Amino acid sequence: MARSQGNAPGAGENRPWTDSLQRGRVPGPRLPQQRVVDGTGPSTRSVHAGTYEDPITGAVGTPVFQSTTFTFTEDTYQAFDQGHIRDVPIYGRYGSPNQWSVQEKIASLENAESALMFSSGMAAITTTLLALTNRGGHIVSSRDVYGGTFNLLREDMHQLGRSVTFTDPTDMAAIRAAVRDDTQVLFFETLTNPLLKAVPLVELGELARERGLLLVVDNTFLSPVHLRPLEHGAHLVIHSATKYLNGHSDVTAGVVAGSRKYVDRTWSQLLKFGGSLDAMMCFLLERGLKTLALRMRRHSENSTTLAAFLAEHPAIRAVHHPSRPEYPYRWLHDICPDGWGGMVAFELHGGDEAALKLLDRLELPVVATSLGGVESLVSLPFNTSHSFLTARQRREVGIEPGLVRFSAGIEDPDDLLADLDQALSGL
Repeated sequence: MARSQGNAPGAGENRPWTDSLQRGRVPGPRLPQQRVVDGTGPSTRSVHAGTYEDPITGAVGTPVFQSTTFTFTEDTYQAFDQGHIRDVPIYGRYGSPNQWSVQEKIASLENAESALMFSSGMAAITTTLLALTNRGGHIVSSRDVYGGTFNLLREDMHQLGRSVTFTDPTDMAAIRAAVRDDTQVLFFETLTNPLLKAVPLVELGELARERGLLLVVDNTFLSPVHLRPLEHGAHLVIHSATKYLNGHSDVTAGVVAGSRKYVDRTWSQLLKFGGSLDAMMCFLLERGLKTLALRMRRHSENSTTLAAFLAEHPAIRAVHHPSRPEYPYRWLHDICPDGWGGMVAFELHGGDEAALKLLDRLELPVVATSLGGVESLVSLPFNTSHSFLTARQRREVGIEPGLVRFSAGIEDPDDLLADLDQALSGL
């Protein structure tokens, strides 16, 4: 994990933290009881990083600290006095041992100094974008982002004094042309929903450095197992932790990770907006994360197997997946060589009518929204995630009639193939 420079927060005559120009920020927040496994592989970090090792009971897993408030001590008062209350247990919305355990695990996986949990992915996106921009500021983004994100950018940002320009997320010339003197943030998804367009992350990082902008990316589809955007120029990375990070379709959560400086700034915004994550959800998320590396490998293998099968099936018009030779965004392979998650999208010759019939015939995948769970999930963008767009607008971003979004779970691939085959054969 990267280390900050400067003095650690603390009290006492030899800790001139608040009035020093060298005031620094250290990774965390961390409690002394939390396990740190820097320098290890992703599977080891998934299992061990951040775990609270209870000194009294010796519990192997992090206990649930089901408390909204914590007893004031001399450290508490010094934290208030010196302005580092994010580092001391005070109140559930400010932070708690369960939040810090799961934050430390995600920060370690992202190779970040700090992470911050939210009650949903949208809470993470809203809070982060408003923390990093001012009234009168400008954001460059894309119409290809998740529908909820697009609605936030289109319907609400202008009412909050921010303007947004939507561009093609794969066209650097268009993105450069969209940057203005008042631009403050570039916000994109590393792999878009549902067509799996890969943004040119390295070039975006170079543009951000060149123009003094902040690059914020949503990496939900790839997870830190496949891609760590901070290593390629991003300043902050966001996840809907509801998806792959938790992986069991039983927690709604979001997270942002990056340098302590930017995460602290976002934390200050969270205090005002709320949207913090409670202890039980943190416990479930921390448990889900322990198998993240294993799950992502199986998700990726299954989606690649399904993409190969679908590409040869006569009922299929097109397959959108990074493994396919016709996939146009080859730069993804340079920064993400070990897999691309569990998503695959495909188009049926029979259009939306055939797609609806396919969903009726599938027996194993669950027809539901969301993605990234251990179970395969399938949905149609035209009547769910992108139903707010007109048919013309869907075509403009590449969503053709008959498009199916398939989130490959971790089932046996032969069972998924057999079910898809029987469902397609009956169309």
